[in-house]
Amino acid sequence: MFTIFNDSEQLVPIKVWLPNEDDLDETCLQQALNLSNLPFAFRHIALMPDTHTGYGMPIGGIFASSEVIIPNAVGVDIGCGMGFIHTNVPIKVLRETKTPNGSLAQYFVGQIMRSVPQGFEHHKQKQQSEFLNNYPVKQLYNYGVKHLPKIDEAHYQIGTLGGGNHFIELQEDEEGFLGIMVHTGSRNLGYKIANYFNRLAKTLNKKMVSTVPPQFDLAYLPINSEEARGYIGWMNFALEFAKHNRALIIGRVQDIVFEGLKRFAGIDDIKITMEVNAHHNYAACEKHFGKDVWVHRKGAIRANKGEFGIIPGAMASYSYIVEGLGNPESFNSASHGAGRVMGRKEAVRQFNVDEVLADFKEKGVILGKRRRGDTAEEYYKAYKDIDDVMTQQADLVKPLLKLKTVAVVKG
Repeated sequence: MFTIFNDSEQLVPIKVWLPNEDDLDETCLQQALNLSNLPFAFRHIALMPDTHTGYGMPIGGIFASSEVIIPNAVGVDIGCGMGFIHTNVPIKVLRETKTPNGSLAQYFVGQIMRSVPQGFEHHKQKQQSEFLNNYPVKQLYNYGVKHLPKIDEAHYQIGTLGGGNHFIELQEDEEGFLGIMVHTGSRNLGYKIANYFNRLAKTLNKKMVSTVPPQFDLAYLPINSEEARGYIGWMNFALEFAKHNRALIIGRVQDIVFEGLKRFAGIDDIKITMEVNAHHNYAACEKHFGKDVWVHRKGAIRANKGEFGIIPGAMASYSYIVEGLGNPESFNSASHGAGRVMGRKEAVRQFNVDEVLADFKEKGVILGKRRRGDTAEEYYKAYKDIDDVMTQQADLVKPLLKLKTVAVVKG
């Protein structure tokens, strides 16, 4: 970790979990400098080893304030995060057991793709959800009734994967056992909430004659304002939706896997040995350095001492289940993944589909994806090396499990 601080150009320091400043791209560094000059920034800005350019605020960034909440410092996919279960099932069963549709792993990929909508797809029928039935959404409609999501929309979106870098993976740990990992968030609900309150913050800041330059794209809501209370209420709804969305998907994948293991391999004594479900795009009120502050984590996980977290790599790479070390300098945070080294369009230009698929075949990775043309967008070579990232944050988390991709369903 190193620190960037020029007291003639910054109000607070920037602490970076990378070897040196040359490892930060120019735009990411400028966004971090913008954050460090916000008059309400608390203590310092933290950048994780996976940090890269985002909208307004770097992804892999942590910003804290006792005075404001910033919708764009959470981002448009509120509650995006990871879910994981670990089992006692030997992964060799998925490779060696044959079904009418190929190996058991191939069968699972086909069944998952039929059961979990991907990309822009929603369910065709309304999904039952005790969480959605009981959540007091009507109390949140103080603002933007026309622009904010309706509860009926949520019933069709819950249990859907989405696109981009969202995925469902069957994974193998270093002892040869099966894990199931899901990466998804609050879908179009979170997107609508984020955009509405970001627009509201911009309008409010203009009326207030805010000193924060509009080009920073960091419009804020004063924490004691009705607008901030509205955003926090809707954000918390999106966080709960995202958590239940991941749980529902994992539950459906678990049913598919357990049924297939019993049907084709005669295995029905299956135990779940670990479960984790955690956000990496959110804001929460926490106590740090003796003060209650709103910690914004945009592409970063909370890593309190003893807390479990998930740090995925890219598909056909490795992922980690970790235990937090509670490092106060990172606001008890860690990276949310490997972090991109190039954008999606650049990845498609550099790596063709046949090259990516040949690499997957050589590694024995099964890919389930409706549109093969954009496969290179999430190729592991478009990301930092996850093992390098883990080395750079050895003071933030302790690895518990290292998992490699066996099969992946991409949105």
